[in-house]
Amino acid sequence: MNRLKIAERRAADRPRERLLAADHAMLTDAELLAVLLHTDRAGCDVLELGHRLLAAFGCVRGLLDAPVPALLRQPGMGPTRVASLKAVLPITARYAASRLREPRGFAGTEDTTLFMVAEYAGVQREVFSCLFLDAKNRMLRFDRLFFGSIDRANVFPREIAKAALGCNAAGVIFAHNHPSGMAEPSVKDVELTARLVSILDELDVRVLDHLVIGADGAVSMAERGLLLGQPR
Repeated sequence: MNRLKIAERRAADRPRERLLAADHAMLTDAELLAVLLHTDRAGCDVLELGHRLLAAFGCVRGLLDAPVPALLRQPGMGPTRVASLKAVLPITARYAASRLREPRGFAGTEDTTLFMVAEYAGVQREVFSCLFLDAKNRMLRFDRLFFGSIDRANVFPREIAKAALGCNAAGVIFAHNHPSGMAEPSVKDVELTARLVSILDELDVRVLDHLVIGADGAVSMAERGLLLGQPR
């Protein structure tokens, strides 16, 4: 494919200028990476670098999840550029967390999914987490409570109840990941969630959702109607 280098493009057609003109929706993944990875280093076309990185790691998610040594082995990738990539997901998580703390509170799955996907990026074993909310559905605390192997984490309801009462939570959103599989709730996931809903209801703590994070995205059990163990 014949691609123009950034230096060969008209100034208005370059990725940075288009991004500043709020044209980000029309930018390709490689063009956005070119903006992110730009430094003053000579002799490296960052747009071509973006294409090479996407080819090497398969997609944006594969690139952002890649370990530091693997990134540093790529031609044109030094500590500054690798650090720029590694800052993306923590900033995304903090952006989403700040939205979850706003007065409007939890309004749907979009902000929560953005937060959880960023928090679970690169995690290679199953982790069960709780996002605790106040009476106005604003974020109080995020806890990674249970850690397991690549496909299983033992969850203890008593510890969840203790944590919820400890921060005076009125609501909670659960999340766990499937590191080696799809973001699809299993029968055991559904049964566990129904049990937790029942236990926490006795403590006046509402379960708003349970997100399952996989390599292909995230699934909301609330949207599937699975919080009580049966689909709608």
